Amino acid sequence: MDIKILQKVTDFLTSSLKCDNLMEKDKMFQERKESIRKIWQGNALMQVLKIRIDEVHEGGATLSMPIDFDVHTNHWLGVHGGALATLADSVCGIACASIGKIAQTMNMNINYICNTRSMNIVYATAKIIHAGQSTILLHTQISDDTKILMCDVSTTMFVSGDLDKIRA
Repeated sequence: MDIKILQKVTDFLTSSLKCDNLMEKDKMFQERKESIRKIWQGNALMQVLKIRIDEVHEGGATLSMPIDFDVHTNHWLGVHGGALATLADSVCGIACASIGKIAQTMNMNINYICNTRSMNIVYATAKIIHAGQSTILLHTQISDDTKILMCDVSTTMFVSGDLDKIRA
């Protein structure tokens, strides 16, 4: 009988510690998200291109870029590939930051599939495929507001630091 009570107390304490650990982890992630928004809010290129952070979750992110004809278009009157590449690069950096890593682009391969017809807004969603100690691999898709896939992107990022240590 005493062993059963001891086991129940042990189970209760273990579940309480797990709950506290999850709450601490969630609090740390919320602080990280706040830091990400503050850091990238001051990025001049993102401001010029009007890139917004829509969502950050652990291991990924979604950004949006409203299309301004005077800023984002090329001489063929489509969204400039450089603007789309910048959007992809930005979402990858933020996805890396979502797991607490500071990273720079080593390699980016962009497959331009089609341009948007709506000329309204485009979205980039990045997902971490592999997070190693020195590199992070990501997959990004850029689509327009009608869900037409515009670009498919593979990126390798070099890990150069720990975001949580800088925040502390």
